[in-house]
Amino acid sequence: MAVDSTDLRYKIKTSSRYDKPWRKRRSSGEKYDTLYSDFYQRASRYDQQTEEDRKDQLRKINSGIVQRRLFTSSQCDDIEKKIDDVVREADDGAFKEHTVDRTPLRNKYFFGEGYTYGTQMAKKGPRQERLYPKGDVDDVPEWIEKLVIEPLCDADIIPRGFVNSAVINDYKPGGCIVSHIDPIHIFDRPIISVSFFSDSALSFGCRFTFKPIRVSRPVLTLPITRGCVTLLSGYAADEITHCIRPQDVVKRRAVIILRRVQDDAPRLEASHLLVSKRRYSTDRSSDSDDESVKRQKANDRDVLPHSGQQETLKGELQSNCHNSSWWRWWENPRKKVVPKAKWT
Repeated sequence: MAVDSTDLRYKIKTSSRYDKPWRKRRSSGEKYDTLYSDFYQRASRYDQQTEEDRKDQLRKINSGIVQRRLFTSSQCDDIEKKIDDVVREADDGAFKEHTVDRTPLRNKYFFGEGYTYGTQMAKKGPRQERLYPKGDVDDVPEWIEKLVIEPLCDADIIPRGFVNSAVINDYKPGGCIVSHIDPIHIFDRPIISVSFFSDSALSFGCRFTFKPIRVSRPVLTLPITRGCVTLLSGYAADEITHCIRPQDVVKRRAVIILRRVQDDAPRLEASHLLVSKRRYSTDRSSDSDDESVKRQKANDRDVLPHSGQQETLKGELQSNCHNSSWWRWWENPRKKVVPKAKWT
């Protein structure tokens, strides 16, 4: 596969002033995990466990995991077409504002219920997540009810009427989601996820660091195949974090997460609604955006001197001005502060 500059699997290999490529592994016995031999990440606290403690923890994690290959390849094809339709509708602006949450390599689409997390939260810390006001995200699409939820109910994996929230996570190659626990005060257990487009892995107990991104060795890595249903509850859902590492997303991958929102889950008031600090624009520009860009360029042509005038002014500046900051302003004449010139 060609190297994509936005793929986090390759950004892992990007050096920084804090992590030089010629640094060698320490000989202190510390354990490291890395995708490349010349870069490493400090192991998580779980690596300090004894072998007996580690086995006990693995047993607890596995006791809270249920997996089943439920959806056939043909069923996956049908569902994946519907996911592509959601992406196109989002690009066309068909959804409510808080239905769509974009990041460079992973987009989320909330249906039924949405909630604040990360930079969207008014306060940082555990149990600070809040549901959006009722009606601020779109309803769960009928195709999710028919193609995903009904087969789960027919197979007695979940009871009917359990799910009232659905989220689609759409990952590009190298996309990830950092270690987290689904908010206990918002979501009931189990957490149900169904994977599409490609195989991946769910990792438990990882530690993320950034600039450049590093991920410690997981306590447990759970393979997730296309069409696989995964349920998390108990220790696996509540007592240890889980994540998707960038090196485990080698192709586009999508997951539909089905959850039940608690009846007493805290909710934002409309008057205190937080808007995400980061909003990433879509790759497609609307016609109105194109028109505004054209108008701005036309205004620039009216304000800035034409090429002949520029050469004349530049010659005058060269002969009269000895302040080098003028040349930086000449390259960017829209700077707010124009430097003072020293004239002869």
